[in-house]
Amino acid sequence: MAAFPRSNPAGWWAGRMAATTRWMESTLEVVRWENMRRAGRRWGWWGAAAGTVIGLLAYAPAPWLAQLVVETSQGRVLLAESSGTVWHGSAVVVLTGGRGSRDAAALPGRLNWDLGWQSGGLRLTLQQDCCVPTPLVLLVQPRWSETRLTVQPGQSGPRGAQLGHWPAAWLTGLGTPWNTLQLGGTIHLSGQQLALVWTRSGVLKMDGQATVVLDNMSSSLSTLDRLGSYRMDVQGEPQGPITLNLSTLDGALQLSGQGELGPRGMRFRGEASATPQERGALDNLLNIIGRRSGDRSVITIG
Repeated sequence: MAAFPRSNPAGWWAGRMAATTRWMESTLEVVRWENMRRAGRRWGWWGAAAGTVIGLLAYAPAPWLAQLVVETSQGRVLLAESSGTVWHGSAVVVLTGGRGSRDAAALPGRLNWDLGWQSGGLRLTLQQDCCVPTPLVLLVQPRWSETRLTVQPGQSGPRGAQLGHWPAAWLTGLGTPWNTLQLGGTIHLSGQQLALVWTRSGVLKMDGQATVVLDNMSSSLSTLDRLGSYRMDVQGEPQGPITLNLSTLDGALQLSGQGELGPRGMRFRGEASATPQERGALDNLLNIIGRRSGDRSVITIG
């Protein structure tokens, strides 16, 4: 009697293992493909988000910068009618008395700016036909303990490196007391190796020297067409306060004084007087700008 062939357990087991292995490999391929698809989708979302952020930064509208200036200046400086982007734009510069004030004064023409990166900080270039005809460069460098603003003037003159000049009447936009004085004349600003430093604790320091010249000043409070010209020297000390020194260049109104700008704010002591022949014309102005002491008016700030 012929015997039935007996099954091979080893071959049967090997076949089952091979089938299982093929199924597992197929499943792993599906899992790998699904993971790759999900990873690609995630990278796609990240790429879209990064592209959106880069686009917003590259084409951020100028009103964003205008709003930052308003907040930083507590509403005293406005970039009105701003156009362009944060990086390249223009606006009309307006001084105001702050939020809720009705006083405002605008400079003629538009201020143009270019903002970019340099030396680990921001490079801001300003130019305005009326007041900053030669481009003025400001380099802002944030550091761990301080933020440094370096002024790089575009042109030098007899008074040093010229930073700009502005009409004194622009100050009326700040409100009291400027809207009462109604000043006329021109304010010239120059500097030498000038840099402003804000420490982490909020203290302002200055390196270098700045000079403010008030040229051919006048006031509606006086019948004189011209009060005179004056100079304020601002000197920074590496470890000390910023010192102020006011002197008269010429004119019927004589001004002098000293002060400093330190952690507790500005402190200034000075006096104003009139030449003998013009005392009557300047009497009203002397009563307003300080505390009268005989023929003099004592000016105290801080």
